[in-house]
Amino acid sequence: MNRHNPPKPLHRRAFLSYGTCFAALAIQTKPVFADLQLGSSKHLATLSDGYLVLPPEMVFGAMPQNELIELLAHHQADLTKYEPSCNVVLYRDDENTVLFDVGAGPDFMPTSGQLPETLGAIGVSPDDVTQVVFTHAHPDHIWGVLDDFDDPLFPNATYHFGRTEWDYWWNPATVDSIGADRASFAVGAKRRMEAIEDRVEFVDDGQEILPGIAARASFGHTPGHMAFEIRDGSDAVMIVGDAISNPHVAFERPDWHSGTDQEPGTAATTRKLLLDQIAHEQMKVIGFHLPDSGIGRVERNGSTYRFIGEPS
Repeated sequence: MNRHNPPKPLHRRAFLSYGTCFAALAIQTKPVFADLQLGSSKHLATLSDGYLVLPPEMVFGAMPQNELIELLAHHQADLTKYEPSCNVVLYRDDENTVLFDVGAGPDFMPTSGQLPETLGAIGVSPDDVTQVVFTHAHPDHIWGVLDDFDDPLFPNATYHFGRTEWDYWWNPATVDSIGADRASFAVGAKRRMEAIEDRVEFVDDGQEILPGIAARASFGHTPGHMAFEIRDGSDAVMIVGDAISNPHVAFERPDWHSGTDQEPGTAATTRKLLLDQIAHEQMKVIGFHLPDSGIGRVERNGSTYRFIGEPS
Protein backbone atom coordinates (compact mmCIF):
# COMPACT_ATOMS: atom_id res chain seq x y z
CA MET A 1 0.00 0.00 0.00
CA ASN A 2 1.23 3.50 -0.80
CA ARG A 3 1.60 5.22 2.58
CA HIS A 4 1.71 8.65 0.99
CA ASN A 5 -1.63 8.16 -0.80
CA PRO A 6 -3.85 6.10 1.47
CA PRO A 7 -7.19 5.05 0.04
CA LYS A 8 -10.05 7.46 0.69
CA PRO A 9 -12.79 6.24 3.02
CA LEU A 10 -15.79 4.90 1.16
CA HIS A 11 -18.64 7.40 1.39
CA ARG A 12 -21.98 5.91 2.50
CA ARG A 13 -23.79 6.71 -0.76
CA ALA A 14 -20.87 5.40 -2.80
CA PHE A 15 -21.06 2.20 -0.77
CA LEU A 16 -24.75 1.89 -1.63
CA SER A 17 -24.00 2.60 -5.28
CA TYR A 18 -21.38 -0.16 -5.45
CA GLY A 19 -23.75 -2.54 -3.72
CA THR A 20 -26.48 -1.69 -6.20
CA CYS A 21 -24.18 -2.34 -9.14
CA PHE A 22 -23.14 -5.75 -7.82
CA ALA A 23 -26.73 -6.68 -7.01
CA ALA A 24 -27.82 -5.62 -10.48
CA LEU A 25 -25.56 -8.26 -11.96
CA ALA A 26 -27.55 -10.91 -10.14
CA ILE A 27 -31.05 -9.50 -10.58
CA GLN A 28 -33.41 -12.31 -11.41
CA THR A 29 -36.44 -10.46 -12.76
CA LYS A 30 -36.50 -8.61 -16.04
CA PRO A 31 -35.68 -5.07 -14.88
CA VAL A 32 -37.43 -3.07 -17.62
CA PHE A 33 -40.70 -4.65 -18.59
CA ALA A 34 -41.83 -2.24 -21.29
CA ASP A 35 -41.37 1.23 -22.73
CA LEU A 36 -44.07 3.64 -23.77
CA GLN A 37 -43.55 6.79 -25.81
CA LEU A 38 -46.11 9.55 -25.29
CA GLY A 39 -46.03 12.29 -27.89
CA SER A 40 -42.62 13.51 -28.96
CA SER A 41 -40.85 14.02 -25.64
CA LYS A 42 -42.51 12.01 -22.86
CA HIS A 43 -41.05 8.58 -22.23
CA LEU A 44 -42.33 6.02 -19.71
CA ALA A 45 -40.99 2.65 -18.63
CA THR A 46 -42.20 0.15 -16.08
CA LEU A 47 -39.53 -1.15 -13.73
CA SER A 48 -39.66 -4.22 -11.53
CA ASP A 49 -39.64 -3.97 -7.75
CA GLY A 50 -40.20 -7.74 -7.57
CA TYR A 51 -43.50 -9.25 -6.51
CA LEU A 52 -45.69 -9.85 -3.48
CA VAL A 53 -46.78 -13.14 -1.94
CA LEU A 54 -50.27 -12.70 -0.47
CA PRO A 55 -52.90 -15.12 0.87
CA PRO A 56 -55.60 -15.32 -1.83
CA GLU A 57 -58.34 -15.08 0.79
CA MET A 58 -57.03 -11.67 1.77
CA VAL A 59 -57.94 -10.40 -1.69
CA PHE A 60 -60.83 -12.61 -2.76
CA GLY A 61 -62.34 -13.82 0.51
CA ALA A 62 -65.37 -11.48 0.51
CA MET A 63 -66.32 -12.22 -3.11
CA PRO A 64 -69.06 -14.69 -4.22
CA GLN A 65 -66.97 -17.85 -4.22
CA ASN A 66 -68.80 -19.92 -6.85
CA GLU A 67 -68.77 -17.09 -9.36
CA LEU A 68 -65.18 -16.25 -8.43
CA ILE A 69 -63.96 -19.80 -9.07
CA GLU A 70 -65.65 -19.82 -12.47
CA LEU A 71 -64.22 -16.41 -13.40
CA LEU A 72 -60.69 -17.31 -12.35
CA ALA A 73 -60.87 -20.68 -14.08
CA HIS A 74 -61.82 -18.87 -17.29
CA HIS A 75 -58.60 -16.84 -16.94
CA GLN A 76 -56.58 -19.91 -15.93
CA ALA A 77 -55.76 -18.15 -12.66
CA ASP A 78 -54.71 -20.17 -9.63
CA LEU A 79 -56.81 -19.47 -6.55
CA THR A 80 -54.33 -21.29 -4.30
CA LYS A 81 -51.72 -18.51 -4.55
CA TYR A 82 -51.59 -14.81 -5.31
CA GLU A 83 -48.25 -13.30 -6.34
CA PRO A 84 -48.85 -9.95 -8.05
CA SER A 85 -45.96 -8.18 -9.72
CA CYS A 86 -44.90 -4.70 -8.60
CA ASN A 87 -44.44 -2.24 -11.47
CA VAL A 88 -42.87 1.13 -10.68
CA VAL A 89 -43.28 3.74 -13.42
CA LEU A 90 -40.26 5.77 -14.55
CA TYR A 91 -41.17 8.92 -16.49
CA ARG A 92 -38.63 11.04 -18.34
CA ASP A 93 -38.86 14.15 -20.47
CA ASP A 94 -36.29 16.76 -21.46
CA GLU A 95 -36.02 18.10 -17.90
CA ASN A 96 -37.45 15.60 -15.41
CA THR A 97 -36.79 12.09 -14.15
CA VAL A 98 -39.85 11.00 -12.19
CA LEU A 99 -40.77 7.86 -10.27
CA PHE A 100 -44.41 7.01 -9.60
CA ASP A 101 -44.11 5.14 -6.28
CA VAL A 102 -40.82 3.70 -5.05
CA GLY A 103 -41.49 0.08 -4.17
CA ALA A 104 -41.23 -1.75 -0.87
CA GLY A 105 -37.63 -1.26 0.18
CA PRO A 106 -35.72 -3.87 2.20
CA ASP A 107 -38.12 -4.27 5.14
CA PHE A 108 -41.41 -5.54 3.71
CA MET A 109 -41.13 -8.83 1.79
CA PRO A 110 -38.06 -10.71 0.56
CA THR A 111 -39.59 -11.00 -2.91
CA SER A 112 -39.92 -7.23 -3.29
CA GLY A 113 -37.71 -4.17 -2.80
CA GLN A 114 -35.70 -4.60 -6.01
CA LEU A 115 -36.09 -1.05 -7.38
CA PRO A 116 -32.54 0.14 -6.47
CA GLU A 117 -31.05 -2.84 -8.32
CA THR A 118 -33.39 -2.27 -11.25
CA LEU A 119 -32.43 1.39 -11.51
CA GLY A 120 -28.76 0.41 -11.35
CA ALA A 121 -29.26 -2.11 -14.14
CA ILE A 122 -30.52 0.62 -16.48
CA GLY A 123 -27.94 3.21 -15.46
CA VAL A 124 -30.21 5.50 -13.42
CA SER A 125 -28.85 6.73 -10.10
CA PRO A 126 -31.19 7.65 -7.23
CA ASP A 127 -29.47 11.04 -7.37
CA ASP A 128 -30.89 11.53 -10.89
CA VAL A 129 -34.52 11.41 -9.73
CA THR A 130 -36.05 14.89 -9.68
CA GLN A 131 -39.59 14.01 -8.58
CA VAL A 132 -41.26 11.17 -6.70
CA VAL A 133 -45.04 10.91 -7.03
CA PHE A 134 -47.01 8.69 -4.67
CA THR A 135 -50.31 7.03 -5.52
CA HIS A 136 -50.72 6.03 -1.86
CA ALA A 137 -48.80 5.02 1.24
CA HIS A 138 -49.11 1.24 1.49
CA PRO A 139 -45.75 -0.46 2.20
CA ASP A 140 -45.09 -1.75 -1.32
CA HIS A 141 -45.43 1.81 -2.66
CA ILE A 142 -43.64 4.01 -0.09
CA TRP A 143 -41.33 1.94 2.12
CA GLY A 144 -38.66 2.07 -0.59
CA VAL A 145 -38.23 5.81 -0.07
CA LEU A 146 -35.54 5.14 2.56
CA ASP A 147 -32.21 3.44 1.99
CA ASP A 148 -30.55 0.80 4.18
CA PHE A 149 -29.35 3.56 6.52
CA ASP A 150 -32.88 4.99 6.92
CA ASP A 151 -32.00 8.10 4.93
CA PRO A 152 -34.00 9.27 1.89
CA LEU A 153 -32.86 7.21 -1.09
CA PHE A 154 -33.65 10.02 -3.57
CA PRO A 155 -31.87 13.02 -2.03
CA ASN A 156 -32.52 15.49 -4.85
CA ALA A 157 -36.20 14.72 -5.37
CA THR A 158 -39.32 16.70 -4.62
CA TYR A 159 -42.07 14.41 -3.29
CA HIS A 160 -45.67 14.80 -4.44
CA PHE A 161 -48.36 13.48 -2.14
CA GLY A 162 -52.15 13.64 -2.30
CA ARG A 163 -53.23 15.95 0.51
CA THR A 164 -56.04 13.64 1.69
CA GLU A 165 -53.71 10.63 1.70
CA TRP A 166 -51.01 12.46 3.65
CA ASP A 167 -53.50 13.70 6.25
CA TYR A 168 -54.85 10.17 6.74
CA TRP A 169 -51.50 8.52 7.46
CA TRP A 170 -50.19 11.52 9.42
CA ASN A 171 -53.21 11.39 11.76
CA PRO A 172 -52.11 9.74 15.05
CA ALA A 173 -55.54 8.07 15.32
CA THR A 174 -54.97 6.02 12.14
CA VAL A 175 -52.76 3.41 13.80
CA ASP A 176 -55.56 2.56 16.23
CA SER A 177 -58.41 2.62 13.69
CA ILE A 178 -56.86 0.86 10.69
CA GLY A 179 -57.04 -2.63 12.23
CA ALA A 180 -54.43 -4.78 13.91
CA ASP A 181 -53.34 -6.45 10.67
CA ARG A 182 -52.49 -3.06 9.13
CA ALA A 183 -51.16 -1.20 12.16
CA SER A 184 -47.59 -1.74 10.96
CA PHE A 185 -48.58 -0.06 7.67
CA ALA A 186 -49.52 3.09 9.57
CA VAL A 187 -46.36 3.10 11.69
CA GLY A 188 -44.15 2.49 8.65
CA ALA A 189 -45.86 5.14 6.52
CA LYS A 190 -45.59 7.80 9.22
CA ARG A 191 -41.89 7.12 9.78
CA ARG A 192 -41.11 7.53 6.10
CA MET A 193 -43.29 10.62 5.77
CA GLU A 194 -41.39 12.23 8.61
CA ALA A 195 -38.11 11.58 6.77
CA ILE A 196 -39.26 13.46 3.62
CA GLU A 197 -41.59 16.01 5.20
CA ASP A 198 -39.50 19.06 4.34
CA ARG A 199 -39.50 18.18 0.60
CA VAL A 200 -43.18 17.32 0.14
CA GLU A 201 -45.58 19.21 -2.12
CA PHE A 202 -49.26 18.42 -1.68
CA VAL A 203 -51.51 17.53 -4.61
CA ASP A 204 -55.27 17.91 -4.97
CA ASP A 205 -57.68 16.38 -7.48
CA GLY A 206 -57.17 17.81 -10.97
CA GLN A 207 -53.94 19.60 -10.12
CA GLU A 208 -50.98 19.39 -12.49
CA ILE A 209 -47.72 18.35 -10.84
CA LEU A 210 -45.80 18.86 -14.09
CA PRO A 211 -47.03 20.05 -17.49
CA GLY A 212 -49.33 17.36 -18.85
CA ILE A 213 -49.38 15.30 -15.63
CA ALA A 214 -52.54 15.74 -13.55
CA ALA A 215 -53.68 14.09 -10.33
CA ARG A 216 -56.95 12.18 -10.36
CA ALA A 217 -58.72 11.40 -7.08
CA SER A 218 -59.26 7.64 -6.97
CA PHE A 219 -60.16 7.10 -3.35
CA GLY A 220 -61.07 3.75 -1.84
CA HIS A 221 -58.07 1.48 -1.93
CA THR A 222 -56.82 3.95 0.64
CA PRO A 223 -58.76 7.02 1.79
CA GLY A 224 -56.69 9.37 -0.38
CA HIS A 225 -55.42 7.19 -3.23
CA MET A 226 -54.48 9.11 -6.39
CA ALA A 227 -54.22 8.08 -10.02
CA PHE A 228 -52.26 10.21 -12.50
CA GLU A 229 -53.24 11.13 -16.03
CA ILE A 230 -50.41 11.93 -18.44
CA ARG A 231 -51.24 13.63 -21.73
CA ASP A 232 -49.37 14.82 -24.79
CA GLY A 233 -51.75 16.03 -27.46
CA SER A 234 -54.13 13.17 -28.27
CA ASP A 235 -51.92 10.59 -26.54
CA ALA A 236 -52.82 9.73 -22.95
CA VAL A 237 -52.08 7.16 -20.27
CA MET A 238 -53.58 6.64 -16.82
CA ILE A 239 -51.32 5.44 -14.01
CA VAL A 240 -53.86 3.77 -11.72
CA GLY A 241 -51.69 2.54 -8.85
CA ASP A 242 -53.80 0.01 -6.93
CA ALA A 243 -57.19 1.41 -7.93
CA ILE A 244 -57.31 -1.42 -10.51
CA SER A 245 -55.18 -4.16 -9.04
CA ASN A 246 -55.63 -7.39 -11.00
CA PRO A 247 -56.31 -8.32 -14.65
CA HIS A 248 -59.44 -10.40 -14.18
CA VAL A 249 -61.84 -9.71 -11.29
CA ALA A 250 -61.21 -5.97 -11.22
CA PHE A 251 -62.17 -5.73 -14.90
CA GLU A 252 -65.02 -8.22 -15.19
CA ARG A 253 -66.55 -7.52 -11.77
CA PRO A 254 -65.36 -4.08 -10.68
CA ASP A 255 -68.33 -3.95 -8.29
CA TRP A 256 -67.02 -6.83 -6.16
CA HIS A 257 -65.33 -5.79 -2.93
CA SER A 258 -61.64 -6.62 -2.54
CA GLY A 259 -60.10 -7.35 0.84
CA THR A 260 -57.07 -5.22 -0.01
CA ASP A 261 -59.20 -2.08 -0.27
CA GLN A 262 -59.56 -0.08 2.92
CA GLU A 263 -62.89 1.40 1.79
CA PRO A 264 -64.29 -1.35 -0.48
CA GLY A 265 -67.49 0.39 -1.54
CA THR A 266 -65.71 3.60 -2.53
CA ALA A 267 -63.00 1.59 -4.28
CA ALA A 268 -65.60 -0.27 -6.38
CA THR A 269 -67.15 3.02 -7.52
CA THR A 270 -63.69 4.37 -8.35
CA ARG A 271 -62.80 1.28 -10.43
CA LYS A 272 -65.94 1.62 -12.52
CA LEU A 273 -65.37 5.32 -13.19
CA LEU A 274 -61.74 4.78 -14.14
CA LEU A 275 -62.55 1.85 -16.42
CA ASP A 276 -65.31 3.87 -18.10
CA GLN A 277 -62.95 6.75 -18.84
CA ILE A 278 -59.98 4.64 -19.94
CA ALA A 279 -62.10 2.51 -22.29
CA HIS A 280 -64.10 5.44 -23.67
CA GLU A 281 -61.04 7.60 -24.36
CA GLN A 282 -58.95 4.64 -25.54
CA MET A 283 -56.16 5.55 -23.15
CA LYS A 284 -53.31 3.30 -22.18
CA VAL A 285 -53.37 2.08 -18.58
CA ILE A 286 -50.49 1.26 -16.25
CA GLY A 287 -51.25 -0.67 -13.08
CA PHE A 288 -48.81 -1.32 -10.25
CA HIS A 289 -49.98 -4.93 -9.90
CA LEU A 290 -51.18 -5.66 -13.43
CA PRO A 291 -49.25 -8.52 -15.06
CA ASP A 292 -46.10 -8.53 -17.16
CA SER A 293 -45.34 -4.94 -18.12
CA GLY A 294 -48.30 -3.53 -16.20
CA ILE A 295 -49.11 -1.61 -19.40
CA GLY A 296 -52.15 -2.29 -21.52
CA ARG A 297 -55.50 -1.04 -22.67
CA VAL A 298 -59.10 -1.55 -21.65
CA GLU A 299 -61.92 -2.83 -23.84
CA ARG A 300 -65.55 -2.58 -22.82
CA ASN A 301 -67.60 -5.74 -23.26
CA GLY A 302 -71.22 -4.92 -22.47
CA SER A 303 -71.34 -4.21 -18.75
CA THR A 304 -67.85 -5.61 -18.13
CA TYR A 305 -64.31 -4.79 -19.23
CA ARG A 306 -61.27 -6.63 -20.49
CA PHE A 307 -57.58 -5.93 -19.91
CA ILE A 308 -55.34 -6.38 -22.95
CA GLY A 309 -51.70 -6.30 -21.92
CA GLU A 310 -48.87 -4.88 -23.97
CA PRO A 311 -46.28 -7.43 -25.08
CA SER A 312 -43.21 -7.16 -22.85
